[in-house]
Amino acid sequence: METSKGNIVIQLDEKRAPVTVKNFLGYVGDGFYDDLIFHRVINGFMIQGGGMDKDMSQKPNKAPIYNESSNGLGNRRGTIAMARTSAPHSATSQFFINLVDNQSLNYRAGQPGYTVFGEVVEGMETVDAIAQVRTGRKAGHGDVPVEPILIIKAQRIKAEKSSQSQEK
Repeated sequence: METSKGNIVIQLDEKRAPVTVKNFLGYVGDGFYDDLIFHRVINGFMIQGGGMDKDMSQKPNKAPIYNESSNGLGNRRGTIAMARTSAPHSATSQFFINLVDNQSLNYRAGQPGYTVFGEVVEGMETVDAIAQVRTGRKAGHGDVPVEPILIIKAQRIKAEKSSQSQEK
């Protein structure tokens, strides 16, 4: 993922989150994330993107997907997870990268969490730089970077030493 603050390489876990990875790669393949922004940044929590343009207009997305938060992957620092509403099966295109271990977002018996589907393997310094930006309110939303943090391009790359795919 090429951003206006630097690159982030994410290794996806297709084995443990097949529905979520397929959904994410579909958006990547369509060029959906290109020219969107990280629209919600909360230092000490997470950075969120994948749905809004610079004007805070939401880009139309595909149908929601099944929540796979019971896959055993936890919301810990450097992991990527799907954003959703309070409805468990409402995730579409928006994702977030955890800045800290966010155990409260994990699945618990009878209580769906937020589906983790990969982790940052390169570029955590970029994620941390995004976390440090000044935020404010824009178009009725809070925690919006004052200066937009652009996702210039999201593309699929193959890992050199592994058969698992990665995202850049």
